[in-house]
Amino acid sequence: MIVNTKKLFEVAYGKFAIGAYNINNLEQAMGLFRGNLDSKAPFIIQISKGARSYTDKSMLEAIIRASDALFPDAVFAVHLDHGDEEAAMDSIASGFYSSVMIDASHEPLQKNIEITRRVVDAAHAKGIVVEAELGRLGGVEEHIKVEEKHANLTDPDEAEEFVEKSGCDSLAVAIGTSHGAYKFTGEQGLRLDVLAEIQKRLPGFPLVMHGSSSVPQEEVQRINAAGGELKGAKGVDEDDFKKAVPLGVTKVNIDTDGRLVWTRVHREFFRDQPSKFDLRDPGKVFMAEYAKFIAHKNEKLGSAGWLDDVRAQM
Repeated sequence: MIVNTKKLFEVAYGKFAIGAYNINNLEQAMGLFRGNLDSKAPFIIQISKGARSYTDKSMLEAIIRASDALFPDAVFAVHLDHGDEEAAMDSIASGFYSSVMIDASHEPLQKNIEITRRVVDAAHAKGIVVEAELGRLGGVEEHIKVEEKHANLTDPDEAEEFVEKSGCDSLAVAIGTSHGAYKFTGEQGLRLDVLAEIQKRLPGFPLVMHGSSSVPQEEVQRINAAGGELKGAKGVDEDDFKKAVPLGVTKVNIDTDGRLVWTRVHREFFRDQPSKFDLRDPGKVFMAEYAKFIAHKNEKLGSAGWLDDVRAQM
């Protein structure tokens, strides 16, 4: 059942964070739905700008519609991740998305507000929810590339002004996370103090954490043992998710970790079975492994076990 993102946030606020997972193919979709149903969690499917152009946006939309029919007990929203204004407007016009993200965080504050406001006006006219971003995350993921020297935390005072003037429904904040597999060095981590200051200025308003993959070291080690070269990869401590929930975080974006699972499964499969060539064989392994990964993440986010309650309130 595809639901309104804003309603999901209202149910989740202060209780748990909703996992927002990116998909690019049918194997990810199958593992995602199975994992969320296994852990009895609501979730958000994210389609990025890169995923929309990987084959064609209609292919992913068809996979999601088919998954909705195959798994009628699932409760989820469909979200455009990191869209520019063109992608956001196209997604709004399609009528398929529950919510869209307009990312104009690279622009000065007033320009960001101006662009976001245009998207908000178009989206709200169709009952679609808008996520915006203030502050800049470092790192690399798909078309996003921000050097750490250009990354900056969200200013709590600016956040208050931005939400009021832009009219957005949720706000992605920069609190120390980073895109990609190389998030932290040394003892760097989440700036929960900054998050608390933002919540003081925006009480009850849904906040979003991007770049929140944990980059499990076991996955990294197994990938490297199977021929990979991921050196120094480090992510967000999963135990920090629940610390962020009381501070207003209702949505947590996780993409890189899913890619690591895919890479580990396929590297190990073809290393151990070099005579195999049927793409469905590792695909079956991946779907099962990805479902376990999703269920584990939902436990850490606190969303596991909430599915029946959420469905009753939709």
